[in-house]
Amino acid sequence: MSPTRRSLFALLPLLPACLPACVSVDIGQDAPAHAYHGLHDEGSRPVERRTKPLVPALLIQALPGDALAETASIAYSPKPHQFAYYQLASWTERPVRQVPRLLQRRLEARLVAGAVGVLGDPLRADWLLALTIDALYHDVSVSPGRAKVMLGAELIDRRQRQRIAKRRFDADVAVERGDSAAAAQALSQALGQAFDALLPWLEAALPASAEGPATS
Repeated sequence: MSPTRRSLFALLPLLPACLPACVSVDIGQDAPAHAYHGLHDEGSRPVERRTKPLVPALLIQALPGDALAETASIAYSPKPHQFAYYQLASWTERPVRQVPRLLQRRLEARLVAGAVGVLGDPLRADWLLALTIDALYHDVSVSPGRAKVMLGAELIDRRQRQRIAKRRFDADVAVERGDSAAAAQALSQALGQAFDALLPWLEAALPASAEGPATS
């Protein structure tokens, strides 16, 4: 028997395992498309704008939190303390970068401060809001699951180098279906609910003496 035939016979036992993979990439068969979902602020009520800001400027700093917020992958949890990622879906931006920007827009719409930025922006401010994303995932332990968001917030007076207030904000929203699109929508709703609770806490924590000038 020639060397070529011996090689072919040696490969025969591997063919059954190879066939499904070969079919999945066959010509004319499209692989499932990878979906990208944008995490957004799905607030439960319109933001009412203040007549004047509480402080002249406020910076938001995203601090290291849960590792799930550091990746663009959308996480789900089949059991407590166990996590996995949707294979064919991702966030358009990592939550650790997207959430502070979404909060910035919410604070700007509310006019909590005359100017709101994220640490690293060309903005000087005496007040810093440190934000951690402690959880952001689709809990599928009971189908179709629930969207879980947990945020930590600390208000810091940079002049005095003193923490003024600290609190955690948890939100839990039912997911309509057990897929990544429904999970992304529910997580955006849960994030909006966390922001709904964070805003009045922040406004109450900012000292009245720090009120900024009236704006038009």
